[in-house]
Amino acid sequence: MHCAFQENKTLTDIFASVKDVDGEIFDFILEILRKEKVQDSIEYLQKNGYQGNQSQQVLFKKENLTKVEKDQKQYDCRYNMEKIADVLTKIKNHVFNKKDFSSKENQESIQDLIKSIMNKGQISEFLQFLVHLTSIDNTLIQCGSNSLHILLQMKVDLRNKNFQNIKIQNTSLVGANFFRCNLSGSEFNNVNIEGMNLNGALLLNCKWKNLKIHELNKMVGHQSQVNQVCFSPDGNILASASNDMSIRLWSIRTGQQIVKLDGHTNTVRSVCFSLDGNTLASCGDDISIRLWDIKTRKQIAKCVGHNQTVLAVCFSPDGNTLASSGWDKSILLWDVKTIQLKAKLVGHTYDVYSVCFSPDGNTLASSSNDNSIRLWDIKTGQQKAKLDGHINGILSVSFSPDGSTLASGSRDHSICLWDVNKGEKKAKLDGHTNGILSVSFSPDGSTLASGSRDSQICLWDVKTGQSKAKLDSHQLWVMSVCFSPDGDMLASCSDDNSIRLWDVKTGQQNVKFDGHQLCIMSVCFSPDGDTLASGSDDNSILLWDVKTGQQKAKLDGHTKGILAVCFSPDGSTLAFGSRDYFIGLWDVKKGQQKAVLHFRTYQILSFCFSPDGSTLASCGKDCFICLWDLKTGQLKAKLNSHWLWVISVCFSPDGNTLASCSNDNSIRLWDVKKRKENAKLDGHQLCKMPFCFSPDGNTLASCSNDNSIHLWDVKKRKENAKLDGHTSNVNSVCISPDGNTLASGSDDKSIRLWDVKTGQQNAKLDGHSGTVLSVCFSPDGVTLASGSYDKSIRLWDIKTEKEYKSSIQNSNHLLIQFKTLLFQNYPFLENSNQIFNFLYPNYITTLFISQSAIFQAKGAIVLQGEFENYLGVELRSLLKSKGSYILDSLKQKLE
Repeated sequence: MHCAFQENKTLTDIFASVKDVDGEIFDFILEILRKEKVQDSIEYLQKNGYQGNQSQQVLFKKENLTKVEKDQKQYDCRYNMEKIADVLTKIKNHVFNKKDFSSKENQESIQDLIKSIMNKGQISEFLQFLVHLTSIDNTLIQCGSNSLHILLQMKVDLRNKNFQNIKIQNTSLVGANFFRCNLSGSEFNNVNIEGMNLNGALLLNCKWKNLKIHELNKMVGHQSQVNQVCFSPDGNILASASNDMSIRLWSIRTGQQIVKLDGHTNTVRSVCFSLDGNTLASCGDDISIRLWDIKTRKQIAKCVGHNQTVLAVCFSPDGNTLASSGWDKSILLWDVKTIQLKAKLVGHTYDVYSVCFSPDGNTLASSSNDNSIRLWDIKTGQQKAKLDGHINGILSVSFSPDGSTLASGSRDHSICLWDVNKGEKKAKLDGHTNGILSVSFSPDGSTLASGSRDSQICLWDVKTGQSKAKLDSHQLWVMSVCFSPDGDMLASCSDDNSIRLWDVKTGQQNVKFDGHQLCIMSVCFSPDGDTLASGSDDNSILLWDVKTGQQKAKLDGHTKGILAVCFSPDGSTLAFGSRDYFIGLWDVKKGQQKAVLHFRTYQILSFCFSPDGSTLASCGKDCFICLWDLKTGQLKAKLNSHWLWVISVCFSPDGNTLASCSNDNSIRLWDVKKRKENAKLDGHQLCKMPFCFSPDGNTLASCSNDNSIHLWDVKKRKENAKLDGHTSNVNSVCISPDGNTLASGSDDKSIRLWDVKTGQQNAKLDGHSGTVLSVCFSPDGVTLASGSYDKSIRLWDIKTEKEYKSSIQNSNHLLIQFKTLLFQNYPFLENSNQIFNFLYPNYITTLFISQSAIFQAKGAIVLQGEFENYLGVELRSLLKSKGSYILDSLKQKLE
């Protein structure tokens, strides 16, 4: 022990000698050593390396200095470099460069060392300098490795750093947060990487061997459900409340637990910081409200006034009043200074779930299981307004920063935005599939975050009411969401016992339309090509902005799945057929249902507008084809020749012919004016699926469960060609607007493109992970949309025969295309932020706050290299299971 103390004292003295060195010298030295391709850094520095040509260029670059100033700068540089060379010599010969300082027997001495050097000048920068030196000088690898371990113990923020080519050995990096770091070319040997955060990291050509990792499958934070999270006003601390009866304070910078506050004797439901950040209020099932001093971390008061569980607490902006609400249907206002009850607000008829002060402190909003929101005048204690609109209990309310808008989240799966001054509903946001547990505005008021029982977090554009993104890493209910004061981070907590922090700025949404909860049965472009409609078995119709990939609207209210959607020729009306036996017509601009065509007692399987928009043809399981007058909503005619289900109907471009196909294995052509059958086309062996006319009306394409596609000559009423290639049922066909290309979707999960004239297959488009149920060309023929049983919609570029991606995924493609430049030389990856800003395919967790170290690697880019544990087990599959992108197979394809 005495020996260890002497060692640390000596090491402390060594480090102390660099505490006053100009921090810029470290970057200067590293740049010189790399330019000169130095291997022995100490020898080079001792020989006045600053005097070389390369050194002079680095020293005086982009500076217009006088000779006197240059002489002074040279003197300072020489002095500092000599000092650093001396320090490096001492460290090289010290035990710090020979043994593992992260081992258990060295923990006490390492903590003593940290205490002696913490916050001492440039020592932290010097430790990072030693880490980078491992990429240059192999004789300093162990001291660099120990330095990285010490930096972690000192809680230094290492996120977004460039650690290319570093060599680390014989140390522990448990819980290291390398979020968005560039670790390309790095070498790890005998390193413990448990709980390491590699989310978004760049891992190209790494050699990691003999790794120690005990991956945990269950995400654990608190010992039970986390009910609420709340940022301190300065954004440095996050408070959390849990069913485990505790409150915990976490450091945002490191993700480490600062303190655990015990005192409650039952579930803690809610926590709230005062505006000055000095006091934390909490409440829970023990019917108490408690106030905590953040500095001393002790309870300073206990308030008892409710007679049942207290569900929520909220400080007024001036910090003088605390509002609380609970199961006893009441709201209490407390004087924070005297801890006395000021007022009791009574009006709700059921549990009051949430309370929130307006920014000016004059109004309190409350929400209840009685389906209402109430606004209260704080001065008088009187109810100012009652907002009705939700059809189930309202679990959360939040004011916008300017106080003009109130957001509410309800058990009815919806979020409402209210005009506070008028007391009127401004908008309804649909997208969640279960109750909304929490809503929170960003500090600038432009974004609303919501957490739901569907395990997802949604980010909404407040102006447009559109969904901007979905964050879906939680495994169970998202109980609470909260923006940091600067708006850069979002905190969330969940029934899965975890807390997550999200980087709001870097999240991107690719052009893969995720919104439906069940298979997509039908997709259809609007005539102008700007909107895509999709109908799903989840009972909803979604309208999408084709350019941005954002959901524009959700048309719901149906009790059963949507089987087909179709735009009218002028784009003003969207028709849909549903499993609940009716056809509905929606006004696209107003987003309202304008008519329902009642007739059938069987499901409608398909319908089609006539080219002039005045007639709608429909068919279904009752074997009839119906023609509807859209002006009157009346049935014009019933066509009856098929003797089994009629699967699909389609008008010819001139509107004179209607085609139909049926489970009776026939296709029939009808004269629309005379309302009689013109022809019967036989050729398929099994029941037919949807078909379509070519733009000139001369060709009809049909598909079938016999895996084939048939092309028919409409005038001659005979088969032109049979297209074979799919290996399973063909569900949908569509001919491009120029009549040259046919697209088909199949149970074999593929989309195929065919040459209509020759009948040859031009391309096979793979991407869906389930049956492709519907394909549809955009009006300009440039884009193909597909809907699948895998719940996704994809857009395809017909010219390149590739799936459209966001700018991120396009950049990902470019990254592979320029692999020689990026993967070997990395010249523009010196600052990894330059590439990460457009690489991300999704929001990824910045910090994972947990009592146990959880290994993370979502969005990490992995190419080649080695990743093995100490048993020789390849860890690539672990990285892939954590959401990493393994690019090796893609690179091989390009080569």
